[in-house]
Amino acid sequence: MAAANALLGVALREATQRKLQRFSELRGKPVAAGEFWDIVAITAADEKQELAYKQQLSEKLKKKELPLGVQYHVFVDPAGAKIGNGGSTLCALRCLEKLYGDKWKSFTILLIHSGGYSQRLPNASALGKIFTALPFGNPIYQMLELKLAMYIDFPSHMKPGILITCADDIELYSVGECEFIRFDKPGFTALAHPSSLTVGTTHGVFVLEPFNYLEYKDLEYRCCHRFLHKPSIEQMHHFNAVCRPGNFSHQDMAGGDTTPLKLESEYVYTDSLFYMDHKTAKKLLAFYEKIGTLNCEIDAYGDFLQALGPGATVEYTRNTSNVTKEEAELTDIRQRIFHLLKGTSLNVVVLNKSKFYHIGTTEEYLFHFTSDSSLKSELGLQSIAFSIFSTTPKCSGNTSCIIQSILDSGCSVATGSVVEYSRLGPNVSVGENCIVSGCSVITEAVLPADSFVCSLSLKMNGYLKYSTMAFGVQDNLKRNVKTLSDIKLLQFFGVCFLSCLNIWNLKVTEELFSGNKTCLSLWNARIFPACSSLSDSVTTSLKMLNAVQNKSAFSLNKYKLLSIEEMLIYKDVEDMITYREQIFLEITLNRKQFDLEAS
Repeated sequence: MAAANALLGVALREATQRKLQRFSELRGKPVAAGEFWDIVAITAADEKQELAYKQQLSEKLKKKELPLGVQYHVFVDPAGAKIGNGGSTLCALRCLEKLYGDKWKSFTILLIHSGGYSQRLPNASALGKIFTALPFGNPIYQMLELKLAMYIDFPSHMKPGILITCADDIELYSVGECEFIRFDKPGFTALAHPSSLTVGTTHGVFVLEPFNYLEYKDLEYRCCHRFLHKPSIEQMHHFNAVCRPGNFSHQDMAGGDTTPLKLESEYVYTDSLFYMDHKTAKKLLAFYEKIGTLNCEIDAYGDFLQALGPGATVEYTRNTSNVTKEEAELTDIRQRIFHLLKGTSLNVVVLNKSKFYHIGTTEEYLFHFTSDSSLKSELGLQSIAFSIFSTTPKCSGNTSCIIQSILDSGCSVATGSVVEYSRLGPNVSVGENCIVSGCSVITEAVLPADSFVCSLSLKMNGYLKYSTMAFGVQDNLKRNVKTLSDIKLLQFFGVCFLSCLNIWNLKVTEELFSGNKTCLSLWNARIFPACSSLSDSVTTSLKMLNAVQNKSAFSLNKYKLLSIEEMLIYKDVEDMITYREQIFLEITLNRKQFDLEAS
């Protein structure tokens, strides 16, 4: 089993490095027709996020970090009700039609869903999940570059249409030397990865049509009988989605976000990205134009794919167990989509040598960047990536991860922690399992274990300010209560939120929360000070964090206080990019001087 997993790891590493090398050769150069995507589009939740994404894309193009001659777009969701990634897909189709008319029928298009505010990984909240930094590359790769690299072979083997993916996952795969994944069939085509049944309960699961084959293949083209969205293990068995090791060996399959599958294990095929041809996209666009305004959340996976295949039935349209907010018209819209797409084929590209990784939560982020030896090896992740830090991390097991940061040699970072885009002075001690992002800490400071500390630049009334969100990595920022009397149910750094407010000398009033006064959470609690300097901002927020941990009073009364929700409204993207660029230039200069001295 261990030997088989090692072989899979080697195959994935070699395939991944080849793709990264190919992408590296295209960065900053004009691409030939058919060599790359015609259009790369990113979705945004609102106009503030749209502007932030456009600014970052502009910077990347200016610095020649992306292939040139490609149309890069940001498509923003319409103001009003949340419409989900399915609604965002429909909205993007309308934008393409407006921009290109009939021309887009000949385009290969990559659509990356990156709307939403990443409440489970808030260091991606201000600048977007698709711009999350990864610990490798010079300049540092972000999720956008990784997506473009991993899909580098797709456009030249694809008929005009749209490939749809999410911003916070990584798909690694290996196929035969002369084989390529082809997206050339009508309808939908989805990638499928072998996974444990437990993983299947949180993903989409394919029920494949019977298929007679005599030998194991890395790449198989299959037809899907029906698609199950986040099914129970009982449902997987009931609908015959479960596969068992048969007349060929599946021991070299592994689940990415799970422990490797055992030889005798049952497994299912789970989803990641999918493609739709232009004709299908036009059908969905016509539907969107007909309904006008969408007032409910549509899931591109659950609501589009469940309508496909000969075994699809209408029952799922009434199942709202996986829905975050149940709107009155949801069932009606789902049923209309079902009848629109019924009979459309769902082709499945089975990738038997593949892994799927999700990096959308603080827990996943810390695990994959510090502890997960598989992803580190397959993707070439580094413990110190494009940074100045003379301390050598431990060679095996759990290490820290430093990304584009400048750390004094006297600074200490404990295992399991990630530091990105930060400056830490000589007397700074970072505890275990911390996330430190965009910070500058000059004075002596201790970051308790399991801390999340992230600084943002703000533009308030024309003045540049800074605010640092600080809490525990395990804190649930999405958990909300409806009334002030219930805020005792919220927890900050594992402590009752009401007790924290007493420590900070803050009164429990409606003014304590921004936005919706019937949805009270750590996300919209006005508890983070706005300061005139970045270092003061970090120091002050650390004091409030340490006060909670030590149960000692620290009054926040004299400060202008903001919620995370408000920070994102006031965020100054330009200043944050400038701060990162200053760190980049300093590291570059330091490396040049080191090379000169070495020669």
